[in-house]
Amino acid sequence: MANLTLPLVGTALLAGGLVGAFWLWQRQRRSFSSTASVAAAYDRWTEDQLLERLWGEHVHLGHYGNPPRRCDFRAAKASFVHELVRWSGLDQLPPGSRVLDVGCGIGGSARILARDYGFNVLGISISPAQIARAQALTPAELTCRFAVMDALALDLEPASFDAVWSVEAGPHMPDKQRYADELLRVLKPAGLLAVADWNRRDPADGHLNRVERWVMRQLLEQWAHPEFASIRSLQHNLETSPWGGGIQITSGDWSRQTQPSWIESILEGVRRPGAVLGLGPGAALQGLRETPTLLLMDWAFRTGMMQFGVFRGRKGS
Repeated sequence: MANLTLPLVGTALLAGGLVGAFWLWQRQRRSFSSTASVAAAYDRWTEDQLLERLWGEHVHLGHYGNPPRRCDFRAAKASFVHELVRWSGLDQLPPGSRVLDVGCGIGGSARILARDYGFNVLGISISPAQIARAQALTPAELTCRFAVMDALALDLEPASFDAVWSVEAGPHMPDKQRYADELLRVLKPAGLLAVADWNRRDPADGHLNRVERWVMRQLLEQWAHPEFASIRSLQHNLETSPWGGGIQITSGDWSRQTQPSWIESILEGVRRPGAVLGLGPGAALQGLRETPTLLLMDWAFRTGMMQFGVFRGRKGS
């Protein structure tokens, strides 16, 4: 009888946890109201340590190759940085080049840019908790520093960086044109731009149906997103910016290369149960709470409702 009791208790606890997680998912949304709501969401994600325990120091998707191949979740995230560096041409810049990382998270990408390419990197985030954690994780010898700053109002001089890098920050920007303008305003003439973004399907390629509209509402309201740009619309924002000097943007779709990240991010909780349970029962429930959104993201990218856009360009004179 005891042999049957333990599995039943475990199943009951799991079912209860899933019910509680779904209740939290529906009741405790993180809808966008202002840039302050974005900062508050990332402060919470950073301070509860769950995201870092599961995802490591990179708060972005991984690159799994084309066609995608199985590899370590965290290694894929580091690979993403190197793939975007090569694709955008940043690897052609000399050591010592000044690079701005807009939406730097806890500094994972910035540290790779400084350590492996010798760049002088400034990472900015609107989240004070993220910046404090980025500073704590960064060795003193790296040419890498961090500051709290609003990407829509960069407290930086025009034409002051050799390259501007921004990964998965655009969805949190309520004004996509202003976001594009600020990226290009601080970029030097002939400087390089590298952007990666979660993008929606362009309306010209098909309006959302009823199911897609419901999914889109969840994706916006669960993770403090005001709206997603499409690849086409963000490219237009960049190319028509008065700060671009006539920049020509090359865009691409890396949905296939990054797709495994969504399910892998869930499986990390299974592979590293101690990382979650070590933070207490609340963290386990919080991890389960994120699962429905991750599954919806996987579905949205798999069906083409969402796309992973990448953008590169050299600023005109």
